[in-house]
Amino acid sequence: MPKFLPFVLLLFGTTAVWAQLGGRDTYQFLNLVSSPKQAALGGKVLTDYSYDPTAALFNPATINAEMDNQLSLNYVNYLADVNYGTASYAYLYDRRTQVIHMGVTYINYGKFDGYDENGEATGDFSGGEVALSLGYAYNIPYSDFYVGANAKFISSKLDEYTSLGVAADLGFIYVNEELQLNIGAVVRNIGTQITTYDAIREDLPLEVDVGFSQRIPRVPIRWHLTFENLQLWNIAFQNSARTIEDLEGNETQENINFIDNLSRHTIIGAELFPEGGFNIRLGYNFRRGEELRIVNQRSFAGLSAGFSIKFNKLRLSYSYARYNSAASSGFFGLNLDLQ
Repeated sequence: MPKFLPFVLLLFGTTAVWAQLGGRDTYQFLNLVSSPKQAALGGKVLTDYSYDPTAALFNPATINAEMDNQLSLNYVNYLADVNYGTASYAYLYDRRTQVIHMGVTYINYGKFDGYDENGEATGDFSGGEVALSLGYAYNIPYSDFYVGANAKFISSKLDEYTSLGVAADLGFIYVNEELQLNIGAVVRNIGTQITTYDAIREDLPLEVDVGFSQRIPRVPIRWHLTFENLQLWNIAFQNSARTIEDLEGNETQENINFIDNLSRHTIIGAELFPEGGFNIRLGYNFRRGEELRIVNQRSFAGLSAGFSIKFNKLRLSYSYARYNSAASSGFFGLNLDLQ
């Protein structure tokens, strides 16, 4: 375990250097939930060291021999007619454990009504983005530590504006089979734009995450704990809708403290029968639950749940994520064993 500590310190050390969160960067689709399993467990899982090649889209260190000839296809019916999906495949190319991973992530924003500065209609326009990735993981000799990397080529088109970019993910995972404990960490989207939309260079949505998971001894449950967006500690904000006004007209702003910030970095989840042909998943994303919570209304924001079922060489997955009383998403997944 001591070998893990310097890596964690390095990740936390990036907090003072990188301070970017949603809405400030381009290619935001790179950090969307990539599979029903991720969605059901709260939105991010770094420690899924299994047959599922989709896991490597988020943490390349999870690439392993069990993924050989596994094809995963996922589709998300997102918000406001936006839809996106992923495809991933892994191939064992020699008699040892050399596995190469390939993935595609795309998003289609649909059609929009266009208007000029005078309010005159200019016709419909659309937008979409895609990222192609190639990944590889390496087992540090005589240890349970694995490191991995994804190289990504990104293409984006919004109306007549286009942009190209490149990025890399660097991942780490510790797999203790005796304790059935996994510890993972990843730095995502280290990269730059090759060509810009309109002469203004934008940053990529860099993200630093750390995750833990463990199978409970003699109980068919695996718990998951993830700390997200560690590149920026203060991600909470005061919501003006939660300002309290007393009878004398004095206003009290929402108080954001250390616990509020800590909770917004936290995601929890659990799997029932994690290695079985049928399993059930449940998760809660604290940041989503807090930011999308409606005052004096029970909306169950932040909750997510799902299941998967296996039929011979085919596994079907579905998850449901709740955002608020007016918005939710369904996640569909298909895993094929091509051997």
